[in-house]
Amino acid sequence: MSLLNHLGDQFLNSDYYQRALTHRSVSAVNNERLEYLGDSLLGFIIAEWLFENFPEYSEGDLTKLRAHLVKKDTLAEIAREHNLGDLIILGAGELKSGGIHRSSILADALEAIIGALYLFEGIETARDFVLKLFQSRLQNIPTIEQLKDSKTKLQEHLQSRGLALPVYSLQSRIGKSGDEIFTIECVVEECEETFIGSGKSRRKAEQEAAERAFVYLSKYQSS
Repeated sequence: MSLLNHLGDQFLNSDYYQRALTHRSVSAVNNERLEYLGDSLLGFIIAEWLFENFPEYSEGDLTKLRAHLVKKDTLAEIAREHNLGDLIILGAGELKSGGIHRSSILADALEAIIGALYLFEGIETARDFVLKLFQSRLQNIPTIEQLKDSKTKLQEHLQSRGLALPVYSLQSRIGKSGDEIFTIECVVEECEETFIGSGKSRRKAEQEAAERAFVYLSKYQSS
């Protein structure tokens, strides 16, 4: 199913649509302002849907769910599902460096389309478009427990047993700036095992190490 199936011919032939797909590497007249507007609209539309469909959830829980749904990685996934990269207008430098596949560019363009659609046809059309794009994800909302990151789960696991918080230390940092691989060691009190994680950022490496520790301790302490 193409993204274009959700958009009318009048909008597809409008200057709004053209601008929503134009990256700043092409022109000073680009999609950055539309992306700003679309980002706010997307957050509102998803927040409204969650508010109406989860009356039992607290403000904090609703905030976590919204953040999960509208994060850049999710938007880039949706953009790829609809082949949005084939439509974005990029400058020669961005094309050469693979910008057509870059998550940030894909996510920004999707938000820009939402902003453009709102300006061209109004909030109801924009809302309908967003809810169609997110339909499968809204039908499979994760639980609050599932949304907790690995460091949080490990911390709560240890605190519930009266143990000290884990200690994370950098073991190595290899590669050039912007293309580095971090290796982190996670040490847990009263555990002979140490847990190693790696990733393209220190945060991702810590999360991987924490996940390994959490899985190990969960199995060990339940056996």
